[in-house]
Amino acid sequence: MVVFLFAFLFSSCTEVVDIDLQYEENRLVIEASLDWKKGTTGKDQRIYLSRTTPYFENSSARVINAQVTVINKNTGDEFTFTDLKNGLYIIDDFIPIIGDTYLLTVISENQVYTAEETMMSVPEFTRVEQSLEGGFVDDILEVTFYFDDPVDVPNYYLSYFHQEGALLPYLREYSDEFTDGNELFHFYEKDDEDDELGQTFKPGDVVDIRNYAISEGYYNYISLLLEQYYNGGSPYSAMPAKLRGNCVNKENPDNYAFGYFRATEFVQETFVFKE
Repeated sequence: MVVFLFAFLFSSCTEVVDIDLQYEENRLVIEASLDWKKGTTGKDQRIYLSRTTPYFENSSARVINAQVTVINKNTGDEFTFTDLKNGLYIIDDFIPIIGDTYLLTVISENQVYTAEETMMSVPEFTRVEQSLEGGFVDDILEVTFYFDDPVDVPNYYLSYFHQEGALLPYLREYSDEFTDGNELFHFYEKDDEDDELGQTFKPGDVVDIRNYAISEGYYNYISLLLEQYYNGGSPYSAMPAKLRGNCVNKENPDNYAFGYFRATEFVQETFVFKE
């Protein structure tokens, strides 16, 4: 009798709840970063196309059979990307030129999306150092890169630190608005409570360090994106918002694409922490 009663109570508490979720309209996502590593030809570039999908949907979001081209508006040179039929579009003869403006055109499902960006120049690292001081917490290892900011030129940067073995890099945008023409620096220090690997830096750790020169438009975009990412869940964070990049559909403005087309030069160094 007791067993029957408990079985009845538990079965009576089971109820299927159907939640009516709101879905955003399916949109094209354009991941187009023409990133030129300083000192290389920059001829190998890639662009990835996908579509937004509902959170619980398992279908592929890859976009194939699109036409992807980039035109140098200063020289008139046109670069056609090859469709690998997996959402990836590549080219091996791109010609990056500092200061030139590039026009991206993506034609997918009879819709035309365009975006423009100017290739920005980045200074070389003057030095990369490790330290136990200068960060937010003393006695914790951090790595810092330094460079000389050009004088009388508004500059915007994106720093990139990726520890070997970590899933995601640490990104931070910054400008020279109040430090024009000075030696600038950016550091990366890990808190063992927040880090995905569960520890601060130690000797032998390897970090891929990059510094990108970005446009003011991309700076504004990535600032909002990173603010939402790093402050998500905080009671003091801003309300998450839908971010639109620079990829527009002039014939049908309401059918815009997500993502951003950027053209950057970057410097890179692999740093190994020492004893």
